[in-house]
Amino acid sequence: MATRRGDWSRLDETDVRVRPGKGSRPRSKRRPEHADAVSGMVVGKDRGRWTCAVDRDPGHLIVAMRARELGRTPVVIGDQVDLVGDTSGAPDTLARIVRVGERASVLRRTADDTDTFERVVVANAEQLLIVCALADPPPRTGFIDRCLVAAFAGGLEPVLCLTKADLADPADLLASYAELDLPAVVTRSDMDPGELRARLNDRVSALVGHSGVGKSTLVNRLVPDADRAIGRVSGVGKGRHTSTSAVALPLPDGGWVVDTPGIRSFGLAHIKPDDIVAAFEEFVAPAEECPSGCGHLGPPEDPDCYLDTTVEEGAATPGRLTSLRRLLASRGTDD
Repeated sequence: MATRRGDWSRLDETDVRVRPGKGSRPRSKRRPEHADAVSGMVVGKDRGRWTCAVDRDPGHLIVAMRARELGRTPVVIGDQVDLVGDTSGAPDTLARIVRVGERASVLRRTADDTDTFERVVVANAEQLLIVCALADPPPRTGFIDRCLVAAFAGGLEPVLCLTKADLADPADLLASYAELDLPAVVTRSDMDPGELRARLNDRVSALVGHSGVGKSTLVNRLVPDADRAIGRVSGVGKGRHTSTSAVALPLPDGGWVVDTPGIRSFGLAHIKPDDIVAAFEEFVAPAEECPSGCGHLGPPEDPDCYLDTTVEEGAATPGRLTSLRRLLASRGTDD
């Protein structure tokens, strides 16, 4: 029976249709499974687009955007991702990143030691190559120490790479890191970096270093067509790889090197003392006996630090403790 205009007494709430606003519509938290997704490694980024190597194959590069369901999930160089859509890699095609895999390692830094915002530089790298010139410019041990701290805290194996050995003797610098059992490779401008090439083979390695230490020269020698490879990896749209972004480049004999931008400072605001101690197995248990808030630097900063007892009991060498404390102190200096 039709209701006459103005006769509202016959109506109840079941007769009223309310159109929900955009903010009140229910949203499902379930994400699509994408069982047909293919796996890839992120090797470049430019302007909200990521270049991915399908199954780590440098010959199968595709450009992808982040799927809406990922929201603001960060995607960085080295991430293992799942991709759907057009994964052919044909020109002007675009796939979607629908999942980001769990990271086995992360290289993080902050802008400085007062910055609370962590920046993930590289994910899933197996080793961190700390490139340092022996001369022109002179080596900066404070920077090396900070990179070691970041590597230990992030789960990467650090490797010291000393360049320009034709200009200075590496003996003194190598001796200062002897107690850390740190792998080291020495290169010269007049010799092929064969030893370094063998260490990088079939692995994912990140390279860090100050501008001018010879990092770009090394990359060009390790990846003969590096300029062309960079263009393929990060020449998305009108973009182009610059010194402000990282890029992963395939090695001719297998493996990848991640060329990071020249870094002036390596902030460690996100790293706690116990993150560093964790890399020194013999000091992990003794550190648990230290008072709360102990920085493990020893007297006078931390007079009740228990790590000295470990050395006194012969469970660790004085050199190892000195090296550990030097790394701990590096959180406050970048010299």
